[in-house]
Amino acid sequence: MPPASGPPSGSAPGRPTSWRIELPHSPAAVPMARALIRTALAELEAPAADSDTAELLTAELVANAVEHTSGSAPIELVVELLPTGCQVEVHDGDPGPPGNLESSEADQCPDPWQEHGRGLLLIRTLSSDCGHRRTDSGKAVWFRLPAPR
Repeated sequence: MPPASGPPSGSAPGRPTSWRIELPHSPAAVPMARALIRTALAELEAPAADSDTAELLTAELVANAVEHTSGSAPIELVVELLPTGCQVEVHDGDPGPPGNLESSEADQCPDPWQEHGRGLLLIRTLSSDCGHRRTDSGKAVWFRLPAPR
């Protein structure tokens, strides 16, 4: 899978700094995303982030995109190597915000009987930063992970 952009100035020629790939708008996208993020971080030569955490948080974002957006337009996964870690974005066709990416009182004691609602809590808790932005075709929800020490 080719990188979406070339190396930043000063980096080794031919070394990829980002990946961009389309996933189907279906539940099959979740295990695909888990495998792709692990492969992307390895190919980006990244001890840029903890790959287990990146895999978990990516799966949460992709699952949310599949579950909470309509249509059949593909979901896009973007993995970017940063000087201090990595950033992962999931793009979907719905411009509406993804929910509450900021901590709230409900985070202190989530309902143990509730099946859903912990994905964004995991993203807020385990990432160094997260957010969302509108795009020309919908939105991108993202998180950053620091490089391991």
